Amino acid sequence: MRCEQVAIPVGKAWTSPFCRWQGALAAHSSLDLAAAVTARALAERDVDPQSLTGFVLGMTVPQMGSFYGPSTVATRVGAPHLSGPLVAQACATSVLALRSAAAESELADGLSLVVLTDRTSNGPHIAYPGGEGIGGRLEREDVPLDAFACDPLTAESMLETAEAVVAEAGFGRAELDEVAALRYAQYESALADDRAFQRRYMVPVELDRRRGESLVLEADSGVRPTRLSDLERLAPARPGGSLTGGTQTHPADGAAGMLVTRPERARELGRDGAIARLLAFGAARAEPARMPKAPVPAAHAALRDAGLGPADVDLVSTHNPFVVNDLWLARELGFSHEQINVRGCSLVYGHPQGPTGARGIAELIEALSDRGGGVGLFTGCAAGDTGAAVLLRVED
Repeated sequence: MRCEQVAIPVGKAWTSPFCRWQGALAAHSSLDLAAAVTARALAERDVDPQSLTGFVLGMTVPQMGSFYGPSTVATRVGAPHLSGPLVAQACATSVLALRSAAAESELADGLSLVVLTDRTSNGPHIAYPGGEGIGGRLEREDVPLDAFACDPLTAESMLETAEAVVAEAGFGRAELDEVAALRYAQYESALADDRAFQRRYMVPVELDRRRGESLVLEADSGVRPTRLSDLERLAPARPGGSLTGGTQTHPADGAAGMLVTRPERARELGRDGAIARLLAFGAARAEPARMPKAPVPAAHAALRDAGLGPADVDLVSTHNPFVVNDLWLARELGFSHEQINVRGCSLVYGHPQGPTGARGIAELIEALSDRGGGVGLFTGCAAGDTGAAVLLRVED
């Protein structure tokens, strides 16, 4: 899908800190988190909620009351005149939600709010009535843990799909560890000068607890400083495998958001008039049980629709649940490992699903802004051997 006249104002894409699974955010609904983070983000960026004309909510893990999710969140952030679609496509949710808002902005001159949120901690345990027997036999599902364990189409876990790509590509354990160590170092560069880079887009979390207490979370929680020597000591995640706990991501909780509008309005709202012009979106599937390959055809689709090639891309951001995703992408599209995820990635800070891509996009925009602009690609895999991508250009 090619975009003609739609942009994100620079400075108007944000994320909460991400918190490791079963951490400080485990007891809080992702809808509460979304409302608190979004309201604070809009206030800190001097955006009047009444000026918003469109709304999209992306989330993948059901919460109490999520049937009314879009209208609930919109009302709680000060925009009770809005509702909109609830978008869910596993790890591709952010890209799909942004595409929905972009399509609306192409058709109408307005200002859309995209909100992404998820809590993988304490996921719901769902019982489904079966079709046989008196009253139906109950079938149970743990969300999202059962999805991590097995793709119903192939009966293989996500880890198995990653190990299959490692074997087919001939990547060695040393190469996997080296690229993962680089990703940890890139993340740590975003923490320099008292997190100066992250503070441009990261919105602190403040939520009420019981007994009048407050939860305040200003930075990512659960990220361990990691060096190559640390990674080399880890045992494989499965016997005979190459991937370890250090070369794959971990589930997390978090929220993110962004504003989407026409370029002229975006320049009015963007920091120093800068915008991230959306160029194209792409989606694709890899062959069955080869999920880490899917970002490549998705990226090709976005590049094709934008009329660009890999050599036109300055920086890349990925959702990389396994480090093999980045190795495959770099090999197939000719990117250097140093131009990918220059300020962090989900491999390091975790994966709340819905908001993961939005955080990668926010970090990509800020990294391009630091270099004076340029073309950026975000791409990542999703459940079911699916990939999604968005191509953008940051302009002064």
